[in-house]
Amino acid sequence: MPHETTDQPDPRRLIILGSTGSIGQSTLAVIDHLHRSTKHRFEIVGLASGSNIDSLSEQAQRWNVPNVAIARTGDTAALRRADCRVFSGPDAAEELVDAVARPSDMIVGAMVGSRGLPAILAGIRCGCHIALANKETLVAAGSLVMPLVSEHGVNLLPIDSEHSAVFQCLSGSRSSDEVARLVLTASGGPFRTWPGERLESATVEEALNHPTWNMGAKVTIDSATLMNKALEVIEAHWLFGLEADRIDAVIHPQSIVHSFVEFRDGSVLAQMSPPDMRGPIQYALTWPERVEACAPTLDWSTLRDLRFEPVDHARFPAIAMAWRAVSAGGTAGAVLNAANEVAVAAFLEHEISFGRIPEIVGEALESVPPRPVQSLDDVMAADAEARQLARRLLATTARVYG
Repeated sequence: MPHETTDQPDPRRLIILGSTGSIGQSTLAVIDHLHRSTKHRFEIVGLASGSNIDSLSEQAQRWNVPNVAIARTGDTAALRRADCRVFSGPDAAEELVDAVARPSDMIVGAMVGSRGLPAILAGIRCGCHIALANKETLVAAGSLVMPLVSEHGVNLLPIDSEHSAVFQCLSGSRSSDEVARLVLTASGGPFRTWPGERLESATVEEALNHPTWNMGAKVTIDSATLMNKALEVIEAHWLFGLEADRIDAVIHPQSIVHSFVEFRDGSVLAQMSPPDMRGPIQYALTWPERVEACAPTLDWSTLRDLRFEPVDHARFPAIAMAWRAVSAGGTAGAVLNAANEVAVAAFLEHEISFGRIPEIVGEALESVPPRPVQSLDDVMAADAEARQLARRLLATTARVYG
């Protein structure tokens, strides 16, 4: 568990990686709320985005941010007009962190995919505390990240609603040995009740129509395949130090209960709140304190029923793949994540069918053997190998699908 500190600077310096995405925008909304309604103050010293120059420029001007990073190369005049230092190119986020971060700063890691990993590692080495929404960081490189967190004495606070829920439920626990299992909840996505044969041919538009959460395209597709929950199983393994057979998932369509923790004595704790990411973001930013809510709270007068269903692993094989990856160890998580990123991108471009996404991930896990992880180079080599294989599989699939 992270160590509580009461000597945080005021205002606290903050870097947001992925500021123009869903989590990044929600983080800025939470900060605005905290500044208006609480004693907590933040100085945003850096923002990073993938390609949305206009939104990044607007954010930099609105929050008077002195440093920004954009992965996209090309015309950055709009950013320079915002009177800030600009880092650009594929390594811009890492360069921003190296140049700006100081010990005890907080970094919100909200970049989608494995591209946020080098910047997160750079922040930890600098002594920054991490509020992590980017689950791929731990999925691909948990064996690097967690030892670094311990070595540098920083806090890693989860922003994912499920892991925030587990973290809150474990706040009074002395040891992971007390835990029988974690149960992460999944909404089931838009295809919870669809038969397998219809699921195979689901369209991009149907897959993006999530029933309870408003997320970016990649995360929404992951939710539809339940790969999002698979990534969270691997993330939970690293965050809480539990083996695969002590991490499970259950379908919960209302998205009110975000996780359960079952203890050895049979007691079960659950964390409940409306499906709004501003809640777990605020908890990470203000921890160990709790302050006035930014997000809506539960209306108990209208809450009539909470439903739970087992995961159908035949229709949604992603979680079983996660268990395999955790048990295999080494680079298996990086392989799973990389193959999934390639497959989801191809589906969003209408190059493959929906049902082909988990198939490609499974084929990559079978074909790329897990290897020990000694450095970031090992992770990136496995990532590149899995992407290359996934693209070869796509080439064959695309000819058939097209």
